[in-house]
Amino acid sequence: MSGSAEYLLEARNIVKVFGELRANDDITLSLKPGEIHALLGENGAGKSTLVKIIYGSLQATSGQLFWQGQPVTVANPGAARDLGIGMVFQHFSLFDALTVTQNIALALPPDVDIGTLAGRIETVSNDYGLPLRADALVADLSVGERQRIEIVRCLLQEPRLLIMDEPTAVLTPQEANQLFVTLERLASEGCGVLYISHRLEEVKRICHDATILRHGKLVSRVDPQQETAASLANLMVGAEVAAVKTDRGGKTGKPLLELSGLSLPTDDPFGVALKDIELAVHAGEIVAVAGVAGNGQSEFFDAVSGERPTANAATVKISGQACGKENITQRRRRDAAFVPEERIGHGAVPDFPLSENVVLTHHAVAGGVARHGMINRAAAREVNREVTQLFDVRKGTPDPEARSLSGGNLQKFVVGREMARQPKVLVVNQPTWGVDAGAAALIRQALIDLARNGSAVLVISQDLDEIFEIADRIAVISRGELSEAYPAEDMSLEQIGLLMAGAHEKSTSGVAGS
Repeated sequence: MSGSAEYLLEARNIVKVFGELRANDDITLSLKPGEIHALLGENGAGKSTLVKIIYGSLQATSGQLFWQGQPVTVANPGAARDLGIGMVFQHFSLFDALTVTQNIALALPPDVDIGTLAGRIETVSNDYGLPLRADALVADLSVGERQRIEIVRCLLQEPRLLIMDEPTAVLTPQEANQLFVTLERLASEGCGVLYISHRLEEVKRICHDATILRHGKLVSRVDPQQETAASLANLMVGAEVAAVKTDRGGKTGKPLLELSGLSLPTDDPFGVALKDIELAVHAGEIVAVAGVAGNGQSEFFDAVSGERPTANAATVKISGQACGKENITQRRRRDAAFVPEERIGHGAVPDFPLSENVVLTHHAVAGGVARHGMINRAAAREVNREVTQLFDVRKGTPDPEARSLSGGNLQKFVVGREMARQPKVLVVNQPTWGVDAGAAALIRQALIDLARNGSAVLVISQDLDEIFEIADRIAVISRGELSEAYPAEDMSLEQIGLLMAGAHEKSTSGVAGS
């Protein structure tokens, strides 16, 4: 058996079984040299399993890989790199305390000459429009610069195929545009690119071909440039994805969440201190905080939620009451709810059933699932049932452990759990991180509906498409400083990109509408 010499990579009839789950069910994919090929699908569609098989992190149960027409067994990532396959993962594997050169050296053969490596890094990075200082500490770099390290680390191995998993999720619009230029240059030099993304407009922009998976099966192969973002989403989901109804322009009420002079030092050597933040979120509106990851979003969420109280009570007010010194439970009792970025371990305990995960946050609500120190398990199960129904949480049993849910379904549960009691203030960090188009639309519509019913909603998000879809006003956080919140209709991608790069620091005048 042989493959076609015209293809750089062929994956034929790939099957991968985990217990009773067929994560990949007879998938065939082919990619030519110089082609940017999108791999699309909902959460749990089998994308990650397939690329891990191609990269050697997993072995297929059955099926065959062909590399330049010849059958191959990719035993491990080292074997993949030897063939010429590189991969840039969504979550970076870098050491903050090491330099750029030291981090890159860890992925190269042990006999690499460190003395000449720094020069090679700077030459290659500048040549491809991804400039890096080889002696810079990773801790001092932006997230966009950290991604450059991962890409340059692959480029130094002269890959023939580059696999990229959600590469623009942490980039400013300007950085994303530069990445697209780099990928197009690589393709022009004959390098194939396998591109995974939930951002369908960018898939349409740069990809020549698209393979679409659903529930582990191949459902379609299309030219994305001949499709719309909506038609691609419909192919991924298997049904029409409902359009989000924004309904902007309604009247807002009094401020329900106020931040005044909010400063907070960081207790993490690689963290970000908050600097004199001012913001008010009114009843009936959604304010979105944009920013590149690592610019103080986690610290901001901790300060607003009460996970890290402040020394001055007046820095945070909920419904007009100073509560900066209060913890998260006390702030929940003021009819506020909070959804953290990390759903497993922070938003939910993986070994607890969903009903017990309800108790973790609803115990603070008077007359809810707990009274006088006693848990009402029937009430907790009822909340679980309501959230399951309203947010289409798909699960095998009525009350499974949180760890058994897919990422998208657990995200719907965690967001739905906090919205089930219709809080007057909701703060949510990365509401649709890593979820598919259908789940994202459902969550975004629920946030809009909550605001239109009179709640104040504060959304922290790196997804600019999401921000423009749901926000009434937009602020940007950069290096722990928050810009003014501008009306969404007055903002553009370019203006947000400038703010992400720090244009608002110390002065924000003239940015919006400039």
